[in-house]
Amino acid sequence: MSTQKKQTTPKPNSRPASGSVHGKSVPGARTSKGTDSRRSTHKSTQAVCRRTKRKQQRREQIILRILLSFLVLVFMMISFRLFGRLTKDKNDSGRSGGQEFGEDEGKIPRPPLDVDLLTVNEYSRPGIALKQVKGIVIHYTANPGTGAAANRNYFEGLKDSHVTKASSHFVIGLRGEIIQCIPSSEISYASNERNKDTISIECCIRDESGRFEKATYDSAVHLTAWLVEHFGLETEDVIRHYDVTGKACPKYFVDFPSAWEQFLADVQAYLVSYGVF
Repeated sequence: MSTQKKQTTPKPNSRPASGSVHGKSVPGARTSKGTDSRRSTHKSTQAVCRRTKRKQQRREQIILRILLSFLVLVFMMISFRLFGRLTKDKNDSGRSGGQEFGEDEGKIPRPPLDVDLLTVNEYSRPGIALKQVKGIVIHYTANPGTGAAANRNYFEGLKDSHVTKASSHFVIGLRGEIIQCIPSSEISYASNERNKDTISIECCIRDESGRFEKATYDSAVHLTAWLVEHFGLETEDVIRHYDVTGKACPKYFVDFPSAWEQFLADVQAYLVSYGVF
C-alpha cells in the first residue's frame, strides 16, 4: 500500500514577514520597527526645538518687560523732577521775584530787610508793573502795638478775606525790623493815585499818638535815603500819604509838621553823610 505525502498549501491570507521574501530576510530591507524609531526621534527633536524656542521667547518677553518698566520709571522720575523744578521756580517767582536790590550797589548800604513777598492776588499784590518811580510815600499802620510781621500777614490775608485792597512795599516794625512785601517793580495798594509811580513805606506805631519808636524812625530814615539814592530821587520826592489825599497819615507827622520837616532833614543828612549829595 503506497503512502502519499500530504503537501501543505499556503493559506491565501498569509503574508511573508516584513523584510523577508518568502520568509527569508533580505539584507538592507527596511523594517517597520526602524522606521517608527526614527520617526519617534524626529518628533522628539522637534518637541525639544519648540520648547527651546518657547523658553527663548519667554526670556525675550521678560527682558522686554523689564526694559519697558525701567524706561517708564526713568520717564516718571524725570517728569516729577521737571514738575518739581517748575513748581519751585513758580513759587520762587511769586515769593521773591522782582527783588532787584543788590547788597552794595550804591554809596548807602542796603538796610537789613526780610524779603517776604505777598502772594500775587487782586486785593494786595495785583502784580501790575511799576514802570517808573517818582517818589517815596511814608505811611503809618494806624494799628497800635502791632509789628511788621503782623501787618504783612494782614495784607496777605486780604486775598482770602476780600475786606479791602491794601498793601505796602515795605513795613517797618517797632524794633526797626523791615519786611519787603512787594517788589519795587510792582505797584502796591497804598497811595491812591500815586500807586502808579511811588514806593510805599508803612511804619508801625506803639500807641494812638502815632509817634514812631526810635528804632522805627531810624530804620525809616535809612530805608528812605537808600531808596532815594537807588531811584535817583531828591529829598523833595519824599512825601506823606497826607500830601496825596489829605488823609491824616502818618498821623504824628500830620499833627506835627515840624516833626515831618525834621524827618526830611534827617534823610537829607543821611544822604550827605554818604556822599550821595
